[in-house]
Amino acid sequence: MKLQDLDGFDLVTIQCHDNPDADALASGYGLYCYFKEKGKDVRLVYSGRNKIQKSNLVLMIEKLHIPVEYIKPETNAKLHVGGLLITVDCQYGAGNVTGITGDEIAIIDHHQEEVESIPLSIIQSHLGSCSTLVWKLLGDAGFKVDDENGLGTALYYGLYTDTNQFSELYNPLDMDMREALPYDKSLITLFRNSNLSLKELEIAGIAMIRYSYNDDYEFAVIKAQPCDPNILGLISDFLLQVDIIKTCVVFNETGDGYKLSVRSCIKEVNASELASYLTENIGSGGGHYEKAGGFVSMKLYEEHYPTLHAEGYFNNRMTEYFDSFTVIYSNEYEADTSDMKLYHKRKIPVGFVKAAQVLPIGTPITIRTLEGDINLTVEEDLYIIIGIKGEVYPNHRAKFEQSYMELNQKYTSSGRSDNSKYVPMIKNRSDGKDLVLTDYAMMCVPTGEVQIYARPLTKGVKVFTAWDKEKYMLGRPGDYLAVRRNDLHDVYVVEKDIFAKTYDEIAVEEA
Repeated sequence: MKLQDLDGFDLVTIQCHDNPDADALASGYGLYCYFKEKGKDVRLVYSGRNKIQKSNLVLMIEKLHIPVEYIKPETNAKLHVGGLLITVDCQYGAGNVTGITGDEIAIIDHHQEEVESIPLSIIQSHLGSCSTLVWKLLGDAGFKVDDENGLGTALYYGLYTDTNQFSELYNPLDMDMREALPYDKSLITLFRNSNLSLKELEIAGIAMIRYSYNDDYEFAVIKAQPCDPNILGLISDFLLQVDIIKTCVVFNETGDGYKLSVRSCIKEVNASELASYLTENIGSGGGHYEKAGGFVSMKLYEEHYPTLHAEGYFNNRMTEYFDSFTVIYSNEYEADTSDMKLYHKRKIPVGFVKAAQVLPIGTPITIRTLEGDINLTVEEDLYIIIGIKGEVYPNHRAKFEQSYMELNQKYTSSGRSDNSKYVPMIKNRSDGKDLVLTDYAMMCVPTGEVQIYARPLTKGVKVFTAWDKEKYMLGRPGDYLAVRRNDLHDVYVVEKDIFAKTYDEIAVEEA
């Protein structure tokens, strides 16, 4: 769905979820501005038992002149509005939004899909905020977001709050919006410093004395009273200052589910990956290596765990997580190849970029992909490979020349086997400028001469490779553990679908 698909309605009502947060207000305001410019009769509303009282939200509405209206719930019947009703940052019929009916319904949201059979819907649960989704829709519709009406500041603050002050920011589109928006820094500072009430200070204090701790894996779990998501992050950050706590999850109930904050201070646990594990099949989660967060849908949770209370779930799931993997440090690993088969790469063309031909040697760069950010420094022999599914990984000239033959033609993604919605980017960390990685890529083809030992994984692994000793490659059951035949310390993981499409087994007599 595109915003242009909604242009045919003259009456438009935009409804935020009950007890709207900054993201709901911001994304709703973005839609309001769009329809207002189109000359539509548009309203921005919310309902529920309580009016907005939180000080930072009251300031946000006042300073940015957001024309949001409170509609008191009907006692005996649902309120009806004519024309189009759009639920934003929530889904029509879900438990966190008071029922209002319209002649036509649309949904614009970034949470886990809970409602089906609404044709006019766009739900992108991989995004950190609904503000990001609205920003993308506005841009696609040719609507320029500036800050003359406070919209840039609103969208920026919506993302800021829904990603716990950007600490749970992991989707590249979220990062793109943060860096592109014009906003009023002084207002953001004002909103940020009006975020904690005495009641919330009490909530944090009570939560921290009601923790559970796992001595085997050195993690803590805390349930807090209902509060702003930023308070969960505050509690999490404090917990990691305890000497024996290495990872933690802090959560609370929100009415339609559970909001959680995840922290890690050890390289063996990526907080973003842990958040995804905790919310698998029942919500969504992600963030940074040390800080992440997520949301669990109450509806999905009760379907999967109808008799298990939330504290029990998070404690059990954390234990399962630590039981699910083995850690491999490649520089110390003694590979046992006796149960591995020998393979070589098929001669399937892929892309590559010589980093020094794009930016000066010594430039700090971030390669931004859907799989996450990779921080590197441009070196003369640094090559960046783009695989058959758009996966990106670094290489050095010596190994590149052993493994690949350059083709004298520009890279094209037409032969890729994925449906990637995000093109890998190079970010110059010196000046903040973005470069599209594929604009500089050429084609190459594996020589087939390099051989690897490999076996399918029956248990998860975390491999600290020879070229990155601080961040691990995650391998899941079914993926392949690979070891370069001529360098048994060159250990890495190949995702199972990629392995099946790119490697052939070598017969014993050939080897």
